[in-house]
Amino acid sequence: MKETTASVMSIGQLAEDEQIRLAMANPDDFRPLYETYFKRVYLFVLHRVGDKDLAGDLTQQVFLNALSHLGRYQFRGFPFSAWLFRIAINQCNEFFRKTKRSRTVVLEDSMIENLFTELTADQTLEEWENKLPAILEKLEEDELYVIELRFFEERPFKEIADILGITENNAKVRTYRILEKMKKLFLQKR
Repeated sequence: MKETTASVMSIGQLAEDEQIRLAMANPDDFRPLYETYFKRVYLFVLHRVGDKDLAGDLTQQVFLNALSHLGRYQFRGFPFSAWLFRIAINQCNEFFRKTKRSRTVVLEDSMIENLFTELTADQTLEEWENKLPAILEKLEEDELYVIELRFFEERPFKEIADILGITENNAKVRTYRILEKMKKLFLQKR
């Protein structure tokens, strides 16, 4: 059974690599990549900007940037989507810088529970839910990205590292340092 799964994954990766090569040679062949990843990238951007129309515009810009810089893409053992998410993060950051708008963090119950499980031992979920928005506001932008990628989108450290352009070990260290910071912020009296 494991051999079958590995073979399917290899074939899928080969198909993706071949599609990328085709798109590099002819931009008209980019469409299958666009169709495969549009929804995931759109939702990724939407969770950061909180506006459907704006997310659509920014996602289109992500794919335009990806198409125009496809020649720079290099396979490094991560899915093509990690490269697209890195472009999406840069696009969102550029938007926030230019417009001086605040970043949005979408919090769903399951996301809060993932983080709650990691951070707390003796606090209640209700206490945590009440304080979490204020704690997230106190995080730096790059810290917030790490928390979102790891706990809200449940990405593995290896993929987080590739999206953020850091080593896997650095992604782990950053995550646990940020969690410690969040614990301290939670325990602070206001």
